[in-house]
Amino acid sequence: MKSVNMKKILIICIVAVLGLQSCSDGKKIDRSLQEQSMLAVLFAQTSPEYAANNIQTYKMAAANIDKALKDKGWTAALEQKGNFDNKPAAIILDVDETVLDNSAFQARAIINGFSYPTGWIEWGNEANAPAVAGVKEFLNYADSKGVSIFYVTNRVAELKKATKDNIIKLGLPFDQTINPLMMKGENNWGSDKTSRRQLISEDYRIILMAGDQITDFISLEESAVSIQKRLELSNKYSEEWGTKWFMITNPMYGKWEGAIYDNVYPSSQDKAKQLRLQALDPK
Repeated sequence: MKSVNMKKILIICIVAVLGLQSCSDGKKIDRSLQEQSMLAVLFAQTSPEYAANNIQTYKMAAANIDKALKDKGWTAALEQKGNFDNKPAAIILDVDETVLDNSAFQARAIINGFSYPTGWIEWGNEANAPAVAGVKEFLNYADSKGVSIFYVTNRVAELKKATKDNIIKLGLPFDQTINPLMMKGENNWGSDKTSRRQLISEDYRIILMAGDQITDFISLEESAVSIQKRLELSNKYSEEWGTKWFMITNPMYGKWEGAIYDNVYPSSQDKAKQLRLQALDPK
C-alpha cells in the first residue's frame, strides 16, 4: 500500500510540473515566477545560433586587439582622461553571461519556482559555471599579446573567492599580481561600474571592453531611462560597437526588462505581464 501511495504522489508531482506544485513534503512551488524566461534560457542553452553569435563577437574582438595596440591614441573607456599613450594596455570584461555562463542557475530558478537573488549565492559558490562560447580563445589571445585583463562584475564581494576559483578552473587568464577581479560591494563600489573603469584607466590604457549590459560600457545613470531613450543609446555609441565595445547578447535578464516597467519592477506577475504586453510593438 505504501508503494502505491508513493507512486500516486510522484505522479501528482510530475503532472503539476508547469503549475503550482505540491509534493510529498507539502512544499509548494510557483513556477509562474520564472516561466516568462523559459524560452530565453532554452535559447541560451540549446541553440547553435546563441553560441555562434558569441564566438563571432569574440573573434571580432580579438581582431581589434592588434589594431588597438598599434594605435597609441586608442582607448575604449569614456573614463580615460589625460595622457595615456604610454600606459600598458588592458581590457575590461563583465563576468556573468560575458565570461561565465549562468544559464544553469536560470534553469534551476524556473524548475524550482524561485527568482534572483534566491539561490544565487549558492550557485556562485559552486564555482562550476562553464565559459561563454568564444571567450577562452579571446582571452588567451589577449594574454599572449601582453594585455592585462580585468574582470569587473556586479557579483557581490562575498563571491570573490568562488568567482576567482571558477575563472581559474576554466583555464582563463588571471593575473593575481594586479588583483584583476573587481566586485560589487568591494571598496564601497556600487552597481555603477564607472568608478572601477576610472580606477583602471589611471594606470592602464583600456583598449577594449566586453559585456552583456549597456552599463558595462556607460554609467548606470545614463542607461536608467525609457525604452526609446535606451534604444537611442545604441546609435549614440555606434562608432564604438564592433571596434572597441563588444556586446554579448543576453535574452535572459537585464536592465532592458526594467525599462519595460519604467525602471520600477511591478509587485505582481500579473502586473508585469500586463506591462510586457503593452510594451509590444505590433507596427
